[in-house]
Amino acid sequence: MHVVNIHERRLSCSPEQAARLLDSLSSPEDALWPTTHWPRMRLDKPLGVGATGGHGPIRYTVVAYEPGAKVTFRFLAPRGFDGTHWFEVIGHGPTEATLRHTIDMSLAGSALLQWPLVIRPLHDALVEDALTRAQVALGVAPTPVPWSAWVRLLRRVLTKAPPP
Repeated sequence: MHVVNIHERRLSCSPEQAARLLDSLSSPEDALWPTTHWPRMRLDKPLGVGATGGHGPIRYTVVAYEPGAKVTFRFLAPRGFDGTHWFEVIGHGPTEATLRHTIDMSLAGSALLQWPLVIRPLHDALVEDALTRAQVALGVAPTPVPWSAWVRLLRRVLTKAPPP
């Protein structure tokens, strides 16, 4: 089964400001990843081609990096996830940019059930939280997307974490 999953937020900022958020991923100054409620993105070295890591049970390696523009990761785990995901900055003139996250992958085996039932709802909530964090970091009025009842239940069952 082929999956394409896209989340994006248009930001009232320069493309350079959005680029700084992208380039901070997994660093001690990470201004994009929503670590308050989600496992931290960790890489074995600074963001760049060949860096390997992940967040929670999701593992990946950086296969392409254009500083300030796009970082692409190839899935290593869970089993049955074959493809890539990336963050990119798309400029719209000097005062607007879109921050986009895309998954393009094929699923096989148990991933055919894991993705729609567990991983996709959690992924969607995490990425929307990251986009909200980007707005906050830029001083833009945030437009948070509330977690669904299913996401709250999954988090309670899987992490024993209280909802925000």
